[in-house]
Amino acid sequence: MQTIAQLWPSDPRRSAGLLGFVLLAACLSSDLLVPNSLITPPLLLAAGISVAVCRWGVPRLRVLKLGQVIRQEGPQAHHSKAGTPTMGGLLVVPVGVLVGGLISPEDPRLLGLGALTLATMAIGAIDDWTSLTRRTNKGLSPRGKLLLQAAAALLFLVWAAAGGWLGGAEAGDVALPLGWVLPLGLLIWPLGLFVVLAESNATNLTDGLDGLAAGCGAIVFSGLGLQLMLRGNEGDPVLAAFCTAMAGCWLGFLAFNHNPARVFMGDTGSLAMGAALGGVGLLANSLWPLLLMGGVFLAESLSVILQVWVFKATKNPATGQGRRLFRMAPLHHHFELGGLSEVNVVHRFWLTSLLLVVLGLLLLP
Repeated sequence: MQTIAQLWPSDPRRSAGLLGFVLLAACLSSDLLVPNSLITPPLLLAAGISVAVCRWGVPRLRVLKLGQVIRQEGPQAHHSKAGTPTMGGLLVVPVGVLVGGLISPEDPRLLGLGALTLATMAIGAIDDWTSLTRRTNKGLSPRGKLLLQAAAALLFLVWAAAGGWLGGAEAGDVALPLGWVLPLGLLIWPLGLFVVLAESNATNLTDGLDGLAAGCGAIVFSGLGLQLMLRGNEGDPVLAAFCTAMAGCWLGFLAFNHNPARVFMGDTGSLAMGAALGGVGLLANSLWPLLLMGGVFLAESLSVILQVWVFKATKNPATGQGRRLFRMAPLHHHFELGGLSEVNVVHRFWLTSLLLVVLGLLLLP
């Protein structure tokens, strides 16, 4: 990893361009070699539209004074980012949903998937707007936000179950590597709820450095799209195209979000990103590939859980202090405070995501 990271361009703009080229090359290879694959056009279309929309929209977010409020307990170096326009997810998430949906408007699965994505975008927008109006880093209460996310996830699960799209050939089956199948039956419901909530909040936690969540999101969406075309039985070109449309919208956003970021996605974008990933994983019976390819999101989420657990388990009642497993959570801050620059952390996390996608494609269920 160290050697690969040294070969990767250190300039954030060139690095974002190289990432886009890698994902484009992978999608083109699929379209040329895999029957029924047509995942490059939505990638390019969504990326191009997103760049145009951001070029128009970012200055308007600045005029509206939608500047990010930086949390005081975060790294001191991040305080200089205060005032950077946020809620950028409003500019690009609808682009990915519309391009992905219009690729095959007759497929009813895309309506539910788009509704889930836009609903969580709206929840994130409420959270961001509340933070901005209060001029704090705290918007909706954690409980309130979780309840709204759960409501959106449950409605999506009802929609998916009514259409017979929840699970594999038998309702409730979950595909695993090496051809194994986990027959969950009705337990697919709590698992589905957990997947949407966990993935949505994991991507939210990952959105802490310039370009980190956008780049990793583009990689994982592209990986899922490739997996859906390579897994046999003529693949699932509809959901694959939706995935690459979402990857494209985040690549377009990355042109304005790489270091130094001119706009942040906010909870508006990060919650929608994770919900869309979870929704695709459930509809496509690709939970195992999502877990592996989204390993960076998983690690970020686990770092926060472990940090809190260790702190509470070792807390001294007299001083109120406990041990910390990481220098700071989420995980990207741990490496940042360990001496790596923000740009280097982001590039290493991107490369980790790329390697996990390759591994996920090699272990197709």
